Amino acid sequence: MGDVSKDAESAGFAAYYAYLEDGQLVMEPHCSCGAPLDESYYCEKCDQRCHCTDVICEDQATLNLVEKYIRTSPKFRSFKAILGKKKSDT
Repeated sequence: MGDVSKDAESAGFAAYYAYLEDGQLVMEPHCSCGAPLDESYYCEKCDQRCHCTDVICEDQATLNLVEKYIRTSPKFRSFKAILGKKKSDT
């Protein structure tokens, strides 16, 4: 997978990149440097553990679903969602 967009990187925050795959929400954690994070949210590039509460949504349908979770699920209440793009893998 590619890195999160330069806009997210320049904002200086670790975030999830969210998209729909076969109708299911997929959220991939990324460091503020743009590198994907492992299951422990550790960035080898920055040598730090990240905390993600922002969700960059690929499209409006994904944003709508994430916002629904933010409104209805206690686990998502501290999250913020925005529309964003992912860098291409090239």
